Amino acid sequence: MSLDAPPEVVTANRAVHGVHQQVDRYRLPDLWQLHLYDYSAELAVDGVDLEVSPGTLTVIPPGAQSVMRYRGPSRHLYVHFRTPAGGPGTRLPLRTSAGTALPELTGLLTSAVRHATVRPERTRADVWMVLLRMSEAPAPGGPRAPDHVAAAMSWIESRLSEPVTVPEVAAAVGVSHSQLTRLFRQRAGTTVVGYLRRRRAEVARHLLERSTISIGAVASSVGVPDLQTLNKLCRSVLGASPRQIRAAAQDGAARSHPGSPARPI
Repeated sequence: MSLDAPPEVVTANRAVHGVHQQVDRYRLPDLWQLHLYDYSAELAVDGVDLEVSPGTLTVIPPGAQSVMRYRGPSRHLYVHFRTPAGGPGTRLPLRTSAGTALPELTGLLTSAVRHATVRPERTRADVWMVLLRMSEAPAPGGPRAPDHVAAAMSWIESRLSEPVTVPEVAAAVGVSHSQLTRLFRQRAGTTVVGYLRRRRAEVARHLLERSTISIGAVASSVGVPDLQTLNKLCRSVLGASPRQIRAAAQDGAARSHPGSPARPI
C-alpha cells in the first residue's frame, strides 16, 4: 500500500463480536481493514492461520477472505480505509504485535474513532500514524536489520543547521566511517557529504524562494559558515547564486500576480 499520504477513512469504530455466534466469515471487496484486538482468537486470512491476542494488530487487504473464531465476547478497534493511488508501495505485515507501543497505538486509534465524524482530517492523520508505525515494526520471526542509511539521513536532517562530519554521523548510527560511505553509495547513489550538501542546498533554496529572511540568516539556517560558502554551495548544487534564486522567485511571483508587488510567503 502507499503511505505517501493519509488514507481515506471510510469508517472507524469499536466492535464487539462473539456474543451471538462464535465464528464470523467476512470479506471487504475494495477496502483495507485495520484491527487492534483486545482478546485472543483464531484468525484465518485467505487460508493463512493467525493467532491473535491482546495487543495484536492486523492489516487485511481488500478482497481477502477472513474467518474469525472467537472464545467469547471480543472487543476490538477497527478502521476500514482506502489508500492513495500511486506512489511507492510499502509492505506491512499481515499481523504484528504492538508491544511497548500499545498505549500509543491504542490512543491513536481511540482518537481516530472519537473524531471520525467531527474531525475526519484528524482521524485520517491518526490512522496514517498507526500505519506508519506498523511499517517500522520488526518482521515476524526476529528483529528487522537496522537501516543505517535511513538512520543517518534522519540524523543529518535534524542537524542541518550544525557542523556535521561523516565520522559523527557514522558513530551516531553505529557503523564505521567506511561502512557508512559504502552503504550510502549503494542505497543513495552518492556520498554522505554529497547528500549533506544537497539537502543544505535544497533547504536554502526553499528559504530563498519562500521567505524574506536575509541571505545571511539562510546560511546560518543550513549550517553554512558564511555568505561566500553559501554562494559556492548554491552555484555548485543548484546552478545559481542565492541572489539569483531569490530574484527568480520574485520575478515569478510578479508575473503570476501582475500589478502586485512580489511577496514571498
